[in-house]
Amino acid sequence: MDLIQLKNYLRQRNITPLRDAAIHFNVDVETLRPLLNVWITKGKVRRSDDHATACKGCCTCDPSTLEFYEWIG
Repeated sequence: MDLIQLKNYLRQRNITPLRDAAIHFNVDVETLRPLLNVWITKGKVRRSDDHATACKGCCTCDPSTLEFYEWIG
């Protein structure tokens, strides 16, 4: 996986949980974060916590399922 593949995935999905992207590319979420940060720095992606509002605070969810990234490029 490279930056272009990640860009294409995000553009296609528009918004996606970090965990879904990691599964799609068969990588760990910690491997994906630095690549996402490149696009964030360029102003093409933003982290969105708006979609995590369904969380009731029980602490049983994998945090990466509540961490969303949105293509704004």
